[in-house]
Amino acid sequence: MASQSFSLTALTSGATLAAAPAQIATPSSDAPAKPKPCCVCKEEKAKRDDCMLFSKSDDPQKDCVSTIDQYRACMAGFGFKV
Repeated sequence: MASQSFSLTALTSGATLAAAPAQIATPSSDAPAKPKPCCVCKEEKAKRDDCMLFSKSDDPQKDCVSTIDQYRACMAGFGFKV
């Protein structure tokens, strides 16, 4: 009889432990989903990269200021600081 009581206790405590991580892992429905930085501003990033890589200037950063600023503004719109 004692072994049956022990196994029921073990099953009960195991079920409680298994349920706890599922509750922790669920995201809050109040928080808006923030996109990943790699998934936003793809066009602006491509233009910036092309400008920097293929610039004939001695200082590509000065030559590509407008495209860099466009990329920064786009990322800032999504809440990222670049």
